[in-house]
Amino acid sequence: MKEVFPLISPGNTALLVILSLAAVLAAAVAILVVLVVTLHRGAVEVSAEGLRLRVPLYGRQLPMRALLLDAARPVNLTAEHDLGLKWRTNGIGLPRCHVGWFKLRNGDKVLAAITDPQRVALIPSREGFSLLVSVGDPQGLVEALRRFASTATPDNR
Repeated sequence: MKEVFPLISPGNTALLVILSLAAVLAAAVAILVVLVVTLHRGAVEVSAEGLRLRVPLYGRQLPMRALLLDAARPVNLTAEHDLGLKWRTNGIGLPRCHVGWFKLRNGDKVLAAITDPQRVALIPSREGFSLLVSVGDPQGLVEALRRFASTATPDNR
């Protein structure tokens, strides 16, 4: 023979906390999935109007006049220590996937979309930051920017 004394129910509060945590975790997983899927479709578009960085969450468009093309160049981040990412200020840092705002070892601010540190284009701007983007042909990107800049309208130069 035994007696059973049930616990007092915690009410709906505990259930609401658990459901809230589950919703936050589901949203975080969804954001990461969207990031990974859309990053595979990321690109840098160049036209006479300027440069458009198409990456999830941190994409932006810069007019040609905002770019310092004389200083733009291909870089290998594994060989150029000063250009290495030091601090992530607002972004995502995963192995072989750095997207967002970073500070470099040399102190500069960059908007990065780096998936291969050996094939990166460095594109300084007049906006107080530079772009560091991994593309299949960094030299080709720099040349395309210079080519389009030479044909840009006076409003975009």
